[in-house]
Amino acid sequence: MRPVKFVDKLCLNCGLCCDSTLFVDVKLRPDDNAKRLAQLGLTLTRKGRGKLAFCQPCACFDGKYCRIYDARPGQCRAFECGLLKKVAGGEMSTEAALKTISEAKTLAKRVRSLLLAFGQRPEENPMAHCYSEAMTGPIDLSGDADNNAKRHGRLMEAFGDLTGLLEREFLSH
Repeated sequence: MRPVKFVDKLCLNCGLCCDSTLFVDVKLRPDDNAKRLAQLGLTLTRKGRGKLAFCQPCACFDGKYCRIYDARPGQCRAFECGLLKKVAGGEMSTEAALKTISEAKTLAKRVRSLLLAFGQRPEENPMAHCYSEAMTGPIDLSGDADNNAKRHGRLMEAFGDLTGLLEREFLSH
């Protein structure tokens, strides 16, 4: 069992599993108390076959802490990102993991900034949905120096950089 201090150091500097960078939604487990979670502030929706889920960004995440940590859903309790697993397995140092978290947060901030330029609201909606919405808009190929074709390209490149890092470091292992 790894020391709590280790998990705290990484998780409290990250939050990517709660802010919609890693996930669009989180499905509840059968043993989760949906009524209690709704009372605590999660907005639950029905996903395929009637399963309950809550969308990201999580309404109970304040940017650093989970306001319902002791009562959080089972999926949240069980999730360990690839970085946690790599550090726990001795494959990566805590310092290297913190550097990777910083890089991911910088990339996510860039993507969110670009999404805002497309009129998206990534602070309220899942980042992947915002990206999809932004990329489905028409592309203006006019010669304007900062036309939306270039903005689409910048967003596509930034989102690709972010998802590549997330898949390699956070969602693998």
